[in-house]
Amino acid sequence: MARLQFTDVQASIDTMLVLRGVSFTLQAGETVAFIGRNGAGKTSLLRTIMGLTTITSGQMLFDGQDIQPLAVHKRAELGIGYVPEDRRMIPKFSVMDNIRLSAWANKMPAAEFQKKFDSICDSLPDIVALKNRTAGQLSGGQQKMAALARSLVCGSKLLLLDEPFQGLAPALAKQYAESLTGLRNQYPDLTIVITESNPALVTEMSNRAYTIERGELFANSNAME
Repeated sequence: MARLQFTDVQASIDTMLVLRGVSFTLQAGETVAFIGRNGAGKTSLLRTIMGLTTITSGQMLFDGQDIQPLAVHKRAELGIGYVPEDRRMIPKFSVMDNIRLSAWANKMPAAEFQKKFDSICDSLPDIVALKNRTAGQLSGGQQKMAALARSLVCGSKLLLLDEPFQGLAPALAKQYAESLTGLRNQYPDLTIVITESNPALVTEMSNRAYTIERGELFANSNAME
């Protein structure tokens, strides 16, 4: 069964069409990149998966289930995690409390959260040193890492990363990429979706890549295969 399947999906924000007849299928364990310029529809694609835009036609299935009627938090409960480009950290909260927000929102028992957090730290060991600092004290790169950790609290099946390398220095971009590789090794069934404007940053780590332009999707060459 496919992990995520779009069939001729059109989506809009207010009256503006942002996705135009988008179709693709993602399998469990794949890393797939969606590449395009700013305004091409990359963020709209991820927001559509999360239920933050309106699908006007077509079908979207997650593990065979039609999730279009589900609210955002219900999609998170199914195992979908989302890291927006601007990270959305609460500056006055500690990193630990920012990460814990996903658990609070989904009424996750404390013991289950602690187990998940320990597992996340195995993949993202830098979080251990950062957990007691406030998010406002972190660099942009550290905030991206904390936001990634937060998304993994719920994102056990599908992880959506919006421009994760945007604004990172080369050394930090390499570190972030290594963290994603660690996640892939620890969670082999996790499907990862990455949007990016620079294909050079994602093609080596992706199984497949698509180009998105003006809300339309075009198949790209295979990356790792």
